Amino acid sequence: MLMGPAARKPTIRDVAAAAGVSHGTVSRVLNGGHWVSRDARAAVEDAIRRTGYTANHAARSLATGRSGSLAFLLTEPHHLLFEDPTFGLLVRGAAEALAKRSMTLVLLVAGTDAEKTHMLEYVRARHVDGVLLVSSHASDPLLGQMRDAGIPIVSAGLPLASDGFVASVSVDELAGSRAMTRYLLERGHRRIAHIAGPDDTPGGRYRLQGFREEMGELFDPALVESGDYGGGSGATAMARLLTRSRDIDAVFAASDSMAAGAISVLSREGLRVPDDIAVAGFDDSGLAETHDPPLTTMAQPWAEISERMVSMLLEVVDGSPGREITLPPRLVVRASA
Repeated sequence: MLMGPAARKPTIRDVAAAAGVSHGTVSRVLNGGHWVSRDARAAVEDAIRRTGYTANHAARSLATGRSGSLAFLLTEPHHLLFEDPTFGLLVRGAAEALAKRSMTLVLLVAGTDAEKTHMLEYVRARHVDGVLLVSSHASDPLLGQMRDAGIPIVSAGLPLASDGFVASVSVDELAGSRAMTRYLLERGHRRIAHIAGPDDTPGGRYRLQGFREEMGELFDPALVESGDYGGGSGATAMARLLTRSRDIDAVFAASDSMAAGAISVLSREGLRVPDDIAVAGFDDSGLAETHDPPLTTMAQPWAEISERMVSMLLEVVDGSPGREITLPPRLVVRASA
């Protein structure tokens, strides 16, 4: 740490001198890193560590009108934050992406109408600079209310609830679902059941659509059940499917958690996975690799999704209209199928 003889607090100009750049470059790095080369940013970050510089966030907020923080908004019941591992992966990725920019992530969970009302008041008051929306439902007016309030937003997945453009980062749900269904068909399975997510969510809608399209004439609507992406709903859906048909030879669940829930019911019924019935999921959330048996799944690039969402939201905060980014998922074959 570089300190003066009187141990004064390092300033931006000290960081600039240590990095060999202008203090304007340091300021841009501290405010999100826009229009700064990779080498210059690395030099500034190294100089910050060496000088021991810490930003005066209160002064910066007064000067820029920015809070230096983004909200991670989950509009789901609280239990899904802990039950669905995908949310944890996105939180971690977003927090790491913001930490590199000396910014803060604020976690907001709004599963009830009262919580949504309070959350909307909070973000309207500009306590955060923008919102990373990680779950949305077509029937929920919240997204439109935030847009009308001029709140910068980037959605994880194509938002279904908006009547206007909203920037988004998503995987190709449709192509991923078709690829998984095709894989199961190529393995010789024909009586394939699908446990879908909620129909008013992007994952629920597009993954079911991909499954239906790839199954073609083999599609049987009696072999489709829905859940909320959590393990308990996957177990309930699997139990219902077994009451309708005992000749199911494969199950494709729209999340790893629901796939795990389905396997728990199959095991209870004396059916072996994958010997009697194959099971596949979607997400590759960490649960898939550690499950017994390990789950065949469609992997989402979680770290890239988080980083791209943060980068784009900071662009939207700066006045960019944003855009839609679609990333390819990847088939990961493990023991369950």
